Amino acid sequence: MAHKELTKAEEQVMQILWRLEKGFLKDILEGFPQPKPAYTTVSTVIRVLVNKKFIGFKTYGKVNEYYPLISKTDHFKSKLKPIITNYFDGSKRDMASFFANTHLNLSELEEVKLLIEEKIKKLKQVK
Repeated sequence: MAHKELTKAEEQVMQILWRLEKGFLKDILEGFPQPKPAYTTVSTVIRVLVNKKFIGFKTYGKVNEYYPLISKTDHFKSKLKPIITNYFDGSKRDMASFFANTHLNLSELEEVKLLIEEKIKKLKQVK
């Protein structure tokens, strides 16, 4: 499923909602750093995210409780795909190699190695 692009404000609301898992407008507003945006601004951004089908809600009387309709992982994958295509000729291996060679220190590389070994072990068990 192709995902629409998010503005910076929409991305910020989604990050807060992913962290909360669900919440009312006041909860989302509390998740913003100081200086907090106006209540009406956040309300408008949430309405747009509902229209874009990123957020769903349940109504309790006059208030809505919001929750993400798309996982953070799925959203990240949709953002990552064009980067892999445009910068690494579609090769996930080349992208992983790029990060391993330029962005990770020894302890981070060891952590990644453990994660990869665990994933390999799980995949071999499926067969």
